[in-house]
Amino acid sequence: MPFFAIAFPVFDPVAVAIGPFAIRWYALAYIAGILLGWLYARMLLQRERLWGGPAPITPVQFDDFILWVTIGIILGGRTGYVLFYNLDFFITHPAEIFELWKGGMSFHGGFMGCVVAVALFGWKRNVSIASLGDITCAVGPIGLFLGRIANFINGELWGRPADDTVPWAMVFPHAGPLPRHPSQLYEAGLEGIVLFLILALMIRAGALKRPGLIIGAFLTFYGLARITGEFFREPDPQLGFLWGGLTMGMLLSVPMVIAGIVVMLLARRAKRAPQSTSLPAGSSEATK
Repeated sequence: MPFFAIAFPVFDPVAVAIGPFAIRWYALAYIAGILLGWLYARMLLQRERLWGGPAPITPVQFDDFILWVTIGIILGGRTGYVLFYNLDFFITHPAEIFELWKGGMSFHGGFMGCVVAVALFGWKRNVSIASLGDITCAVGPIGLFLGRIANFINGELWGRPADDTVPWAMVFPHAGPLPRHPSQLYEAGLEGIVLFLILALMIRAGALKRPGLIIGAFLTFYGLARITGEFFREPDPQLGFLWGGLTMGMLLSVPMVIAGIVVMLLARRAKRAPQSTSLPAGSSEATK
């Protein structure tokens, strides 16, 4: 055990309380993630250079999509948590499935909810599902970063016990006396900052001109980041370690990595989106 550890900065999980009405940091992280992601998405959609011409989705269409994806995140995240992490409990306490304020969301479930929202919206509004998925994945790390910070503020999803080589280990209030890895911050860095930078650099290099490429990159690099973070994160107590020391987070992320590589290869082989060319108004090509 380390000879010293950093004291965990205990936060009040409630950010604002007015009488019986309380807003928690976790809820604010979701709200801020959606708002900041919406603003970043609008910025990307307005830059024709990134798309090789006008974006296949208008900012107004994406404004309408925000409600769809918000519902997808919430329903998918909760459903994933119920099915993947605590099914036995919710079978015996079904009413608590709807008590979202008690916590319990799964990223993998939330991602599947996003997939459904993207597919349904793209089909209903006749917009490119691949490009809509690209822009949604491009902004995803913003919400992931804020969500992990909220996990840290709540003192939940803490890391495994640390040894003497980890001077930044912390004693979490509800995790016993052992200093532990602040795995929430590791994940915020990997799933949030690093993933955002990778996708931003790919977008700058022209990835949005190949629909589906950002989706594949998100799946691949998120999966790798999550698997890495799971080596430092304490498994959920109701599940513990699974086969060979694997965790549920690792098992759910492996298919993401495989699927991501396949999607990237398919996107790279697909025909590149045509670039627009500015032509004189009176030319024959401009009036076709």
